[in-house]
Amino acid sequence: MSDTTDPIHKPHVTITYCIGCNWLLRAAWMGQELLSTFQEQLAGVTLVPGEIGGTFEITVDDAVIWERKRDGGFPDVKELKTRVRDRINPDQSLGHLDREHSGE
Repeated sequence: MSDTTDPIHKPHVTITYCIGCNWLLRAAWMGQELLSTFQEQLAGVTLVPGEIGGTFEITVDDAVIWERKRDGGFPDVKELKTRVRDRINPDQSLGHLDREHSGE
């Protein structure tokens, strides 16, 4: 499998979630999805309990790729994987997630 990510620096994803909102499981599921898809390209995924009410933010190497209030809720898995892929390896195929829905 070809890895176009810089071998010296692998990107790191951080998911900061609101502890008062009980979003730990949502954050953990999204982290697991990213690790499954980008297992060779990522250095890791860190879950960070947030102190601010309603926080749900996803960063790749300190660049915010999703912020719940700014982006209008939570990302679906396709949108999340697309944003991470576009940041770390734009040429990587996401398989069926890259295909348009045909309605079949």
